[in-house]
Amino acid sequence: MKIAVMGFGVVGSGVANLIKKNAAVIKENTGAELEVKRILDIRDFENSEFAPLMTKNFADIENDDEIEVVVETMGGLNPAFEFVSRCLKRKKHVVSSNKELVVQKGFELLSLARENNVNFLFEASVGGGIPIIRPISRCLAGNRIDSIAGILNGTTNFIMTKMIMERTDFSSALALAQELGYAEKDPTADVEGIDTCRKICILASLVFGNQIYPEKVHTEGITKVTLEDAEFAGSFGYVIKLIAQARKLDNGKLYIIVSPALVSKGSMLAGVNDVFNACLVQGDMTGDILLYGKGAGSSATASAVVGDIIDCADNMEKRKVFGWKEEKDGMVEDYLMVPVSLFVRVKNENSAREEIEKLFPGAKILENAEELAFITAEETQKVLFEKLSASGLTVLSSIRVTTY
Repeated sequence: MKIAVMGFGVVGSGVANLIKKNAAVIKENTGAELEVKRILDIRDFENSEFAPLMTKNFADIENDDEIEVVVETMGGLNPAFEFVSRCLKRKKHVVSSNKELVVQKGFELLSLARENNVNFLFEASVGGGIPIIRPISRCLAGNRIDSIAGILNGTTNFIMTKMIMERTDFSSALALAQELGYAEKDPTADVEGIDTCRKICILASLVFGNQIYPEKVHTEGITKVTLEDAEFAGSFGYVIKLIAQARKLDNGKLYIIVSPALVSKGSMLAGVNDVFNACLVQGDMTGDILLYGKGAGSSATASAVVGDIIDCADNMEKRKVFGWKEEKDGMVEDYLMVPVSLFVRVKNENSAREEIEKLFPGAKILENAEELAFITAEETQKVLFEKLSASGLTVLSSIRVTTY
């Protein structure tokens, strides 16, 4: 089976190398004979062993009827969306690792794939090398999934691990992540939760059946989390992680949010450290299932891409029943209307303890000479934030507490 790769960066080159290195293993294990025929990139790779396959002209892929599967690892929306659309219309299967493409154009591309009886697959767009989408869509298909939550960004998890275990401040931990190649020069998409938001939107779309767009999801990053937060959280029996969660409420709407959160040290998610990711799926038949591993890197992500290519090889004459419907108005609940517990850190001044006990009866309180920290009982976030705003407390931080 002839394959084209669009984008010869970290992931695209990883795919080409994996197929070349493990072609015999893939054939022995699956029966699929994979061959990379064309690689599209605007850059020159004269010294690469794949130089004879290189092209800068998309038409060389689009018009080649021998090419049956196209791998898109270009990133971004343009020209990825146009090129993928045209490939699907030419009845070529497409495999993508591009989370921005999937989260913004997933419904349109899945519809195009259905119309042309081909597949649009994207396992690598969420967990990198961790199998997440295939287990949810196939292995857990007999379950009603009520909730999905996880640590979906290795960069932020590395930073939080350094802050929790080594008392490294945010700026120093970020600098180390950049030095080690875990964080980009511009880390905004990671540390502000944007990358994580795209991933939970893809998973929520798949699990709950309708397209979920990032602009509908309240998203906070980790830039405001401090060492003091981490230390107080530890004293309460929690660690702080950047958590993405999506769950169905009793009113039928979805609560979807990305934010730092206190996770009980007894939780399966609490022990997920460094650049590792994890996704906790709650099925009505299976209970809690944790999918865990390294979420990024050339080899791991390429492995997920090749898994999708093999899936295409197994379904060349038919389309997999896979995907979701278009967006449904009012599907996502206003996050402020959902009850949570809050961890709050305030200055230890005047009558702060008395004010906390009056406004938040039953709150657990810890203090030192300069600060107080407390965990509230569950109330809607709207009510909790209104109480804090109207109080005489000098609020230094507030972080949600999870039940996962």
